[in-house]
Amino acid sequence: MPSKQALVRRPGPRLAEGLVTHIERRPVDTALALRQWESYVQALRDHGWHTTEVGPADDCPDAVFVEDSMVVFRNVALLARPGAGARRAEVPAARAAVEALGCSVNEVRAPGTLDGGDVLKVGDTVYVGRGGRTNADGVRQLRAAFEPLGARVVAVPVSRVLHLKSAVTALPDGTVIGHPPLVDDPAAFPRFLPVPEEAGAHVVLLGGGKLLLSASAPRSAELFADLGYQPVVVDIGEFEKLEGCVTCLSVRLRELYA
Repeated sequence: MPSKQALVRRPGPRLAEGLVTHIERRPVDTALALRQWESYVQALRDHGWHTTEVGPADDCPDAVFVEDSMVVFRNVALLARPGAGARRAEVPAARAAVEALGCSVNEVRAPGTLDGGDVLKVGDTVYVGRGGRTNADGVRQLRAAFEPLGARVVAVPVSRVLHLKSAVTALPDGTVIGHPPLVDDPAAFPRFLPVPEEAGAHVVLLGGGKLLLSASAPRSAELFADLGYQPVVVDIGEFEKLEGCVTCLSVRLRELYA
């Protein structure tokens, strides 16, 4: 099998009803959103990723944000227990998809809550946002699942955005990037690089120094290009209206078959 696998889930018919927490609701053009999603998936494929569609969860408006359904470290998938109860029906189809790829599967159990978007992996360090959607017991269960595999789990505060990865992601060299007004504690990260736009804090590492990021962060794209990376830009504006970003539209699995 290919060494770079990505799980994606097609936007459902109720997308426009998705949850918003830290921003004002705006109308979502569902037809445009589908076209943007197709372009996003094609960008992954164009850069060597094999994509697998997770089965639909049409009663769950936020199901397209499939990253929230799990966290994968090495070959173990920890299925989330979303902090928003309405999103828990998204998880069973995600379980089936990741099991089909050969992952060992564990799951967060009550009273723990954990959203995949609250977890940022930088090498063997696993940062987990302790805030709105992920509780202390969810952090404890994440530690129990991944520390035996060699992970170092670090909890960091999240209060200004929906998820940790709404505030920060990381460059290939391990530098954490974020838009300072949205980051609770930049000092939590050994190397932190401020970026000029909110959407610039979100990158997907495509491989070979290529960074997938939103078209709404042109100044950040220039910054990354100046650092020697190659920005690959996609328009995900309809998903940004629902607090989505480039990371939460897929689950990337890099190490299963390498």
